[in-house]
Amino acid sequence: MGGWVGAARIIEAMLRLRSTSIACTHALAAAVARLATAGDVVVLAGEMGAGKTAFAQGFGAAFGVREPMTSPTFTLVHSHPVGRLTLHHADLYRLGTQHEVADLALAELAEADGVLLVEWGDVVAASLGDHLLVRLEHDPDDEDRRDVTVTPFGRAWATRWARLERALAEASSSC
Repeated sequence: MGGWVGAARIIEAMLRLRSTSIACTHALAAAVARLATAGDVVVLAGEMGAGKTAFAQGFGAAFGVREPMTSPTFTLVHSHPVGRLTLHHADLYRLGTQHEVADLALAELAEADGVLLVEWGDVVAASLGDHLLVRLEHDPDDEDRRDVTVTPFGRAWATRWARLERALAEASSSC
């Protein structure tokens, strides 16, 4: 299952799910959102139209965001204060260099009583520290269906892995 490197335990975990609709994608996202805490980073990966923004919308609704969530493709980051926490939704699609990403100071957004969702963040995920990677892929045989792979990187999500597995299994049972 994993080993030790220094004081950090390496968890080799991955969960594969199937979403059959936008409502199902929202339900999976809601399961993740209910376990999110201050400082968490969720990286959303997948091709154009794979469902990253739909996942972000389901996450935001479950997190308590009341206004419509759209992809911040041109503004790069939308911040949604919700009670004591802020959900920061970033979209890195239009950024071309690591320097442009660094200028956004994304890790600091999460550290300051926030939760960070990053669309197109897989190319810079290693620089974001501990994170949960959610990869969405089209099913070539069904335009409504998505294959969803969830993988924790680092201790922050690995310590909640069993709870996340149960929550996602419950959410996917209705899909």
